[in-house]
Amino acid sequence: MQSPCYFHQRFDDAVNIKKVLEEIADDEWLSHSRLVQTATGVREVSKQLQRRPIKRAVRNVMIVTKARDNSLVHLTRELAEWLLSTPRYGSEVGVNVYVDAKLRNSKRFDAAGLVQKDPRFAQMLQYWTPDLCWTSPDKFDLVLTLGGDGTVLFTSWLFQRVVPPVFCFSLGSLGFLTNFEFSEYKSHLNAVMGEVGMRVNLRMRFTCTVFRKDRSKGAEAGAVEEGEQFEVLNEVVIDRGPSPYVSNLELYADNELLTVVQADGCIFSTPTGSTAYSLSAGGSLMHPSIPGILLTPICPHTLSFRPMVLSDSHLLRIAVPHASRSTAYCSFDGKGRVELRQGDYVTVEASQYPFPTVVSDSGEWFTSVQRALRWNTRGAVQKGWDGSGEEPEAQDAADEQWDIDTDAGLNGTDSGIGPSEDGDSVSPYSMRRQLSLLNM
Repeated sequence: MQSPCYFHQRFDDAVNIKKVLEEIADDEWLSHSRLVQTATGVREVSKQLQRRPIKRAVRNVMIVTKARDNSLVHLTRELAEWLLSTPRYGSEVGVNVYVDAKLRNSKRFDAAGLVQKDPRFAQMLQYWTPDLCWTSPDKFDLVLTLGGDGTVLFTSWLFQRVVPPVFCFSLGSLGFLTNFEFSEYKSHLNAVMGEVGMRVNLRMRFTCTVFRKDRSKGAEAGAVEEGEQFEVLNEVVIDRGPSPYVSNLELYADNELLTVVQADGCIFSTPTGSTAYSLSAGGSLMHPSIPGILLTPICPHTLSFRPMVLSDSHLLRIAVPHASRSTAYCSFDGKGRVELRQGDYVTVEASQYPFPTVVSDSGEWFTSVQRALRWNTRGAVQKGWDGSGEEPEAQDAADEQWDIDTDAGLNGTDSGIGPSEDGDSVSPYSMRRQLSLLNM
């Protein structure tokens, strides 16, 4: 029952996870009250992981730079030089820095110029490759991303299993995942690598596995072969591709048929990906700390097929029926697009390898949604009765009398029904007449 997650292994002394697991293992028959207490303890563990700052020595830093943006290469060099030269943890120099291996011979990065400033930098400046991220993810104590959300997704793609904590600088366009300004990188990193520590949000990922029908000669009916496997941070999309026919997909949850999807396609999104493709297809916004699987159809054939949220405990299976008129295509975070033929299927389940991102503040998700989507933002603020949007100040008695008011002078009500100008009360007939004149 030990978690393989990097964050749990490296920072498991922040909360007593072992105690919670022992409580589950010791009692073979748990009462209802004990189950409630255990469930509450598990939720509290999740809360503490995100609330309590983790103080650890960060000695190996990896920098992921956005591709096809030469201006960020200069910023990468600036950041790398500062990390190498700033004294840390009682040493005269800084920490080891890993940059993209493609910068080894870059004139803009000028690695030789960095080494000339201090010969010790020759051993401290290293280069990462996708193979290194795959084989030795525990080599890095912290990952810094310079770019936008696409760079963060690329980082998730690099670490298909264990993921170090990821610190995201905002140097892209939208920035749902990048909540730190690069102009203040010194203060941010001094806090994270110093006494303040870091708070981390464990973002849910999917483990997606492709299974293909065994089409070899003599294969048993229903036999399948396991194919590609991906760790997904945003969403899994299954669509009809270039086919003119509506997709016909069977959706199973724990081997029980839920429904047959007849649509242009279907999106299975993580809470993090709720602001991406799923939102464009009509899906709901979902806070990244809520575990769940968002099911969002793309242009469904039936209007009653609405988006919904499924439990993260389900093992979903999306299959292309043998009688389907066409094949389907599946993509994982917009990459690795594969064709699913009749009899093939894809499984989607909550991954045991979450994606830990360093948190800037407790309300960063709401701030990013308001900034990027202009969520619940109107062009003008409704004016008050004094003609401004501010609180009315003390006014003269003459100013408090409105020349035109909505009420008819009866106890300050806004009903439009009151005594007549002659002082007589309004009869029901005249009241109906007034309402009919107003088309009410």
